[in-house]
Amino acid sequence: MSAHDVKLFGDQIAASRLETRFARLKASSLLRLAIEDLYPGRIALVSSFGADAAALLHMVAQIDAATPVIFVDTGQHFPETLAYRDALCETLKLTDVLVAAPKDNILVAEDPEKFLFASDPDRCCEIRKVKPLAEAMEGFDAWITGRKGFQNAARASLPLFEAEGERIKINPLVGWSASDVLKYIEEAGLPRHPLVAKGFPSIGCLPCTSPVGPGEDERAGRWRGRGKVECGIHTGALDAGLGI
Repeated sequence: MSAHDVKLFGDQIAASRLETRFARLKASSLLRLAIEDLYPGRIALVSSFGADAAALLHMVAQIDAATPVIFVDTGQHFPETLAYRDALCETLKLTDVLVAAPKDNILVAEDPEKFLFASDPDRCCEIRKVKPLAEAMEGFDAWITGRKGFQNAARASLPLFEAEGERIKINPLVGWSASDVLKYIEEAGLPRHPLVAKGFPSIGCLPCTSPVGPGEDERAGRWRGRGKVECGIHTGALDAGLGI
């Protein structure tokens, strides 16, 4: 399916046009369209290498293992996440994994004791995650996320395509259920993140992630008790100069 007649600048009109035309495509077909036709050489997958990450990473690797994959290393991940990232990269033969990390001078100035998460979690996410990702995304016209509608109420109405400043953000798994993800991972013979078996269906930084109990939203263990539900990378247009 050709998409060359779809205007691709990053605004809501473009996102709506893409949604209307391609909403019925299955996730793997949508990804192939985005990587090979809509944004060839100008799209990246942003992955946390978290609980469900293997499914989307596998789909992308099946299309083109050289597709850029951006991982934000906040410096506060679980050791299991870093080991899982390395194992998946080797298993899937990913050849262009980019690590985005906060700058040392910013950490020294604002979080020298690595305890900013306790006093100001929003700022901690901003300097450790949002700004590094914004810098890594420079030069890309679109990016792929692993967000899914079942994860919490805030994500239940996500579209497949959304405007994000001058970029388009694509959420190919937004309509998948938890069982859909698990089925894909099992059928593809992919390893699970080791913390999933310990009650972590959503995995972020170690200080701000706790196990989830029965009946809770998948992301209930993120920033528990803080009234915070997102790190900030999906709450506005990424800006490399944001607040610094």
